[in-house]
Amino acid sequence: MTNLDLQKPLETMKTLMALQASTMNKSVELQKASGEQLASFFKTEMEKAKDLKTPEDMVKFNVAANQGLFDLMKAQGEAFTALATSASQTAMDEMQKLAK
Repeated sequence: MTNLDLQKPLETMKTLMALQASTMNKSVELQKASGEQLASFFKTEMEKAKDLKTPEDMVKFNVAANQGLFDLMKAQGEAFTALATSASQTAMDEMQKLAK
């Protein structure tokens, strides 16, 4: 094998390593944002809970808070799924370039 034979695989590996680093950085940022969103959600819900007066108010609040939490978690999951899907596709594209 010559240097020319090794150049393409080395460049592909460099690209894949850069992709891994970028994906990890994006994942950390998503985790940070998710934590901040959850903290904000719970802080807001605690403030709302202070105004509850009746058991019926508590039940309505609990149902609404749980729905809001599940919606937030669903959106966060979708963001992580989108990141994983994008990173996976980019990695596969790079591997296909190597095979050519």
